[in-house]
Amino acid sequence: MSFKKLNNLAGWLAFLISLITFTLTVEPTASFWDCGEFIACAYKLQVPHPAGAPFFLLIGRIFSLFAGSNLESVAFMVNMVSVLASAFTILFLFWTISMIARKVVGKRDEDLSNPESLLILGSSMVGALAYNFSESFWFSAVEAEVYGMSSFFTAIVVWAAFKWERIEDPVKQNRWLIFLAYLVGVSIGVHLLNLVTIPALALLYYFKKENKPTITGGFISFMVGMVVLGIINVGVITGIPSISFWFELLFVNSFGLPFGSGMVFFILVLVTALVYGIRYTHQKGKALQNTILLCFAFVLIGFSTYTIALIRSNFNPPLNENNPSNVLNFTSYLKREQYGSRPLLYGPIFTAQLAGIERGTPNYIQGEKKYEIYDYNPEYTWDSKGKMLLPRIWSQDPGHISLYRAKLNLPEGQNPTFADNIRFMISHQFGHMYWRYFMWNFWGRTSDIQDTGFTNIFESKNDLPPSIASNKARTNFFGLPLILGIAGFLFLYFRREKDAIVTFLMFFLTGLALVVYLNSPPIEPRERDYIYAGSFYFFTIWIGLGVMAIYTYVLKFLKNRMAQAGIASALGLVIPVIMGASSWEGHDRTGRVHQIDFARNMLATCEPNAILFTGGDNDTFPLWYVQEVEGFRTDVRVCNLSLLGTDWYIEQMKRKTYESEALPITLNSENYYKGINDHIPYVANPNPQIKAGIDLREYINLIRKKDQAIQRMVSTGDMINILPSANFFFSQNAEEIAKMPFIEEEQKALITDRFEWSFGERDILKNDLIVLDIISNNNWKRPIYFGGTLPQNQYLGLKEFMQLEGYAYRLMPFKIEGAKDGFVNSDILKKKLMTQMKWTNLNNTDVYYDTESFRVPFITARYAFLRLADELLRENKKKEAEEVLDKSLEIMPDASVPYDQLVTNFPIFYYEIGSKEKGTKLADEIVNKADKELAYFGPKFAKSGDKQWGDDNIRQFVQSNMRTIQLLYQAAEQYDKDAAARYRQIYEKHLSKLQ
Repeated sequence: MSFKKLNNLAGWLAFLISLITFTLTVEPTASFWDCGEFIACAYKLQVPHPAGAPFFLLIGRIFSLFAGSNLESVAFMVNMVSVLASAFTILFLFWTISMIARKVVGKRDEDLSNPESLLILGSSMVGALAYNFSESFWFSAVEAEVYGMSSFFTAIVVWAAFKWERIEDPVKQNRWLIFLAYLVGVSIGVHLLNLVTIPALALLYYFKKENKPTITGGFISFMVGMVVLGIINVGVITGIPSISFWFELLFVNSFGLPFGSGMVFFILVLVTALVYGIRYTHQKGKALQNTILLCFAFVLIGFSTYTIALIRSNFNPPLNENNPSNVLNFTSYLKREQYGSRPLLYGPIFTAQLAGIERGTPNYIQGEKKYEIYDYNPEYTWDSKGKMLLPRIWSQDPGHISLYRAKLNLPEGQNPTFADNIRFMISHQFGHMYWRYFMWNFWGRTSDIQDTGFTNIFESKNDLPPSIASNKARTNFFGLPLILGIAGFLFLYFRREKDAIVTFLMFFLTGLALVVYLNSPPIEPRERDYIYAGSFYFFTIWIGLGVMAIYTYVLKFLKNRMAQAGIASALGLVIPVIMGASSWEGHDRTGRVHQIDFARNMLATCEPNAILFTGGDNDTFPLWYVQEVEGFRTDVRVCNLSLLGTDWYIEQMKRKTYESEALPITLNSENYYKGINDHIPYVANPNPQIKAGIDLREYINLIRKKDQAIQRMVSTGDMINILPSANFFFSQNAEEIAKMPFIEEEQKALITDRFEWSFGERDILKNDLIVLDIISNNNWKRPIYFGGTLPQNQYLGLKEFMQLEGYAYRLMPFKIEGAKDGFVNSDILKKKLMTQMKWTNLNNTDVYYDTESFRVPFITARYAFLRLADELLRENKKKEAEEVLDKSLEIMPDASVPYDQLVTNFPIFYYEIGSKEKGTKLADEIVNKADKELAYFGPKFAKSGDKQWGDDNIRQFVQSNMRTIQLLYQAAEQYDKDAAARYRQIYEKHLSKLQ
């Protein structure tokens, strides 16, 4: 059989192995983070957060059709987009390694001997499967995120570039270049990752075209690639919409033409110019210029998938983020303006002092006949002493500042130096945010706990406490992938220096160079290893070539070349086998559906026609999914507080959606345009009457009318609104409210005609303002809920008015004095927890729940049970309290959902109920677990720079376990003195070692 056929068959075998792997481990429904949003938007072709991934959504929509009438299968089908795209990634990676390996051998396909063919195919299989079973790639391959398809486009672009290099016919070469350009254009509609490979591909082009390459020529070609990257990233993606809007302003505002005329004119001019240029260069025989223009045209054709966002936004779907329905909003959408910017080469650091605020670029709105300026973007100027080159410690967020100081060991008041700035870049951005992830993929991962590092490969699971040893995300590759990858790179460098340089540049640009460009803050809401999957992709090329190094140097003593190639391949294949076996449990998402149960439980908490305020991605996107795809509880209006600070989202909240009526927002659009009332500062008024409290409805009315009574002038000369008091009130009819069905008989006496509370001496953000507007004008007609996962400041000081009814707090028209964390109606909460909520597979030890994604849902569930049991005990309903505790432990046992700090209270409740045996049995489990964790982490406590766990994680383990044991021995002293003595002995043992 010819090598070509063998190569094709072996590539498809790698594809099949990958497809089976990911199909067996794929998530059956919507995952946490962005997946719920993407599935909902793909199903109905709606508009997700910028930059939108329109091509991914189109493919997802096609796949969703295979679900038929089974709406619960839609998520699985869209997940299969990533599965299939990831399997094709492995296919093209195999063929890419095969091409590079053939270049190393230096023979034509038909001249390859059998040992050489086997060696090439073995190398390709090892490298492809190493990536297949790598941590970051596998994670994205089994869920409906863009990163699996992004890897596919990286793979096919690189494969096409090396395929182009093998072609000698100039005409065919140009066709492949045009194909490459089209792939790049389409990939923009998924993710921008493969764009950063362009400079390296430009170098590949130079090496192909230049017989005697030089360092100068290589540098110039690399810089040309950087220019091409800039043209696409800035000129095409954001530049074309920006130029289009310039023409739009000219035609509409200056010429008086209709809206859209400038954009249409610009597109016609651009297309006409391209067609003319392509036709002219073809007629004149200018092949290079013709190819460049054709490539540019095909980039635009691929990029045109973004018109989906423009088209669908004009139909006003329920999910319509940024509302890119016109050229103004569409430009903002493509520029991702809502995310702000980060300094790159020069700018302020966290100690910089604000020198002034000036008017920047104007903000436009679409008026009746023209675009109108309503405000200007502020341009901040900073003192020169607070600026430096390559600013890495840039964030002005107070929480980030404290982390900068902690990580750099800088006391308060001491300014960081440039050396500190670079030290943060190397230790945190390069080390923690890249090298740690790199080692996860090719060395081993300690656990799935946030911020943990790479495995101590010499530490067996027998050395670990059971709670850590049983963490399914823990992997140990014994460093073999890393060693083989380094060997492969060195082998390539000494055999094919040019290819080594090209692949290294790809590895660097998608890794460390990307770290510099992203300039990450000191903390992220989740692990970001998926960002650098492209870098790990190129490292696996070297892993594959490492097999050739084994063949050439390690096994050179063998005389039989066929045996030599076979043994080298077999030894190499041991690595992906180890990676797959070690990683399987931590990536198998079979049976994992609680994220959707969590969403349903959150919505089931709410009474009909409710308003539900949520915060982050994980308590919003799953809710969007179950409403938009499965049609569950569409009467509840989910209102994300993060998005409620944007004008387009507020406008959407003022419209009816499905069964949910518009929210009672009285403010007008000119009160919440971008830049207007984003931040209303608290400026205390000395008047005692105002200080005591202001009428909330009147205050909202003054904001709506832009009344100067609540305004102050700022340095730019503009007038802004202020908050003159820390206290609010509004009138209500206590008699009418008492008749409402949600008011219990014993609650009626608590209702007064004046609803008043302390908001606090703090500024009002735009989302706070809208929530206050809704509350003041709702008049208790619709139930208002605040998700139980929100940070304390987003409850607006109203916790004493909130009743916990499951996964959310309901705002009530009365106050329970001292209820700083809300209050409980045991009848309502028990009915919802015990009969209405779902807990599928939470007690199934075969199902893997990663610690970080599920931490908040599990805490939310356990906290609800905890509060219910506590309230029942207060009401002396001990039997019911015991049933609640039993139910919680039944659905969330330690074996599947490890006990946390909340469960520490359960033994105490059992003691108070009178169930001494249950209390001591559970306390024994908790204390024994804490004892073993302290025995492991205690000796690490005094040390610093732990690469496995990180100092913060070790501190958290030690302190939380010590608190747990102390709490339980103190509680047991009253109910079980023998148990108390055991626990105290364990506590004192560890205390003596820690002091």
